[in-house]
Amino acid sequence: MLHRRWFKPARGQFQTYYRAGGDQQEYRPDFVAETTDAILMLEPKARGEIGSAEVQAKKMAAEEWCRNASAYAATYGGRAWMYALIPHDIIAENMTLKGLLRGNQPA
Repeated sequence: MLHRRWFKPARGQFQTYYRAGGDQQEYRPDFVAETTDAILMLEPKARGEIGSAEVQAKKMAAEEWCRNASAYAATYGGRAWMYALIPHDIIAENMTLKGLLRGNQPA
């Protein structure tokens, strides 16, 4: 998984929404990284917030978006989209993207 490039999405770029209480909110991932194998939506969060209803609603919206984008990409041989919710306390300056994803896997 060779890292190619990354960006911080702009408002409205993904047009993905989730429910927070009774309101519909726009979901925008913190980062998107393109690798040789896939395109990743990356969402670092404080470990204590990961189980919150809002973070889980965002996760569900992002995973659905990735499933739909991957299905479309498969029609023309494009790369799959993946979502990663990353606990903040595993992030280090010397960590690779592959290392972040491996550290995000359940034990």
